[in-house]
Amino acid sequence: MKAHRTDAYTDRYAARAAGMVASEIRALFAVASRPEVVSLAGGMPYVSALPLDLIGDLTARLVAERGAEVLQYGSAQGDPGLRERICDVMALEGIQASADDIVVTVGSQQALDLITRIFVDPGDVVIAEAPSYVGALGTFASFQAKVVQVPLDSEGLIPEALRETLERLRLAGRRTKFLYTVPTFQNPAGVTLTAARRREILEICETYDLLVIEDNPYGLLGFDGEPLLALRADDPDRVIYLGSFSKTFAPGFRVGWALAPHAIRAKLVLAAESAILSHSAFSQLAVREYLATQPWREQIKDFRELYRERRDTMLRSLEAMMPAGSSWTRPAGGFFVWLTLPEGLDSKAMAPRAIANRVAYVPGTGFYSDGSGQRHLRLSYCYPDPERIHEGVRRLASVIEQETLLHKTFSE
Repeated sequence: MKAHRTDAYTDRYAARAAGMVASEIRALFAVASRPEVVSLAGGMPYVSALPLDLIGDLTARLVAERGAEVLQYGSAQGDPGLRERICDVMALEGIQASADDIVVTVGSQQALDLITRIFVDPGDVVIAEAPSYVGALGTFASFQAKVVQVPLDSEGLIPEALRETLERLRLAGRRTKFLYTVPTFQNPAGVTLTAARRREILEICETYDLLVIEDNPYGLLGFDGEPLLALRADDPDRVIYLGSFSKTFAPGFRVGWALAPHAIRAKLVLAAESAILSHSAFSQLAVREYLATQPWREQIKDFRELYRERRDTMLRSLEAMMPAGSSWTRPAGGFFVWLTLPEGLDSKAMAPRAIANRVAYVPGTGFYSDGSGQRHLRLSYCYPDPERIHEGVRRLASVIEQETLLHKTFSE
């Protein structure tokens, strides 16, 4: 009789399957969703702020009047009418685009997967920010890329650190395929790349002939003034822009897109055909109809006000209750605050105590390819109401105080 193995197929997997591991965030969902736990973990949009009755009428009308179209196969590039509407959305960030260069995807996450599939061979280098979006790190690992992370600060990715990293890789003869960046209201740090640094980053990438992947799901969710110009607006030949309706409309429709130079767009369509044959016509036409018939710009303003209130509550609560030695970012938009713990504390080791005290966050280690980031954690303010945010910060501050006392006791 053969010995029992937990996974009897391990020796049959492709080598790239070793990079497919559960993210820190997904692993938290089971406990963070319990009603007694204040979850400051997941970055879920507050979709209840949408006019749900109108959206229900819109989708019902689509099926009743155009069912033969919305329930049928579509093209791998995406609905032409939706792609035209996407051009209107990107124009708010200074992007002049042709609908022909847009590929609709299953959220921007699939766009990132397709781009990595096209460009990355095992062992190729991908540059990312430190910290960086955990979903991107998982995608790069699944294609066996070597992720090299470049630090950021309160003004975003540090240009000189990027230059030094690229030069070091050049001298070592490494193949660097692209820079992946979330320049606006970054996930997880909440910081925004300044205008001056945007120009410098693009100049560095031109010097080293480096492609840029600009992931921008939060760009329209700023709390002050008009949207910033996208990197793509300044360099359409070098930048592939990834966008999504998950944050400005609803993630359940799973509609995103990639805007790419024409030759890359053709490869993206072929890769999409291979992956999924075609996208959901129903989801695409629902989003198109929403953009065509609803005041979507006003809805984005409503989201901005809602998230600003929650951001302000979190910052006030952190200021009032966090123990000495803690620090945090002050985002001007988006969903996240990046918290640095007092010296000697480990956010991953502290997580079980936090759950026991009925508050959840995402440990910082999930946002680094090498498992560092122990002193950091990500807090999300987009979903809980202000009262829950305040209570969650209170519980978290109590946990940090307990951990600080324990650390001092064992250090003496």
